[in-house]
Amino acid sequence: MQVPARVAPELLRRPLRVLRPRDLAGLYAHPRPEIARLTRAGALHRLTNGYYAAVPDDQLHRSWMPPLETAALGIAAADEGVDTVALMGLSAARVHGAIPRGIAVAVVAATRHRRTLHLLDRTATIHFVRRDTTVLDLQRHTDELGQGWVTTPEQTILDLAARPELGGLPVEARNAVQALLPRADQELLHELAAAQRRRKPLHRALKGN
Repeated sequence: MQVPARVAPELLRRPLRVLRPRDLAGLYAHPRPEIARLTRAGALHRLTNGYYAAVPDDQLHRSWMPPLETAALGIAAADEGVDTVALMGLSAARVHGAIPRGIAVAVVAATRHRRTLHLLDRTATIHFVRRDTTVLDLQRHTDELGQGWVTTPEQTILDLAARPELGGLPVEARNAVQALLPRADQELLHELAAAQRRRKPLHRALKGN
């Protein structure tokens, strides 16, 4: 009986289980052929060139695809480390349930500039925004691939209010702000706005603009 292909346990201990060929270098003499073998066997799911998601055990041999936000955070964490990246803007709003429908764009805060990335497993793009995540208000986010960071509702409001056009869906961004405002800690929201010099965008948001 053929033994099912499995990703090495050492690789599954990563906080977010998105892998690159170089991540297999210490375990396999020829990482790229091994990645290809695991992908053909259904143990890995190809997101885009050079990035593969480890398929959860309960999804093996099924047509599994991680949510866009999950894939975006995993790709960013694979390159920069899980503690220096976070879902923000439209993606954070999706995580917080403020954008009810699926969208084809993800936004991730990262430590460096990089080009917009186009996924190959679906029609979707990931925008990377250079930000210092140590000064952002963040909370833990757990998904199918592990655990990372997402901006809090209060931080998300400020980010969307300041740059509603980021990601190319300004109407959805403004609607998400209005959906998040009743759930926000108003004292924290105003404290963050003052600290981040975003009082004007917050004022516009509170007026419904």
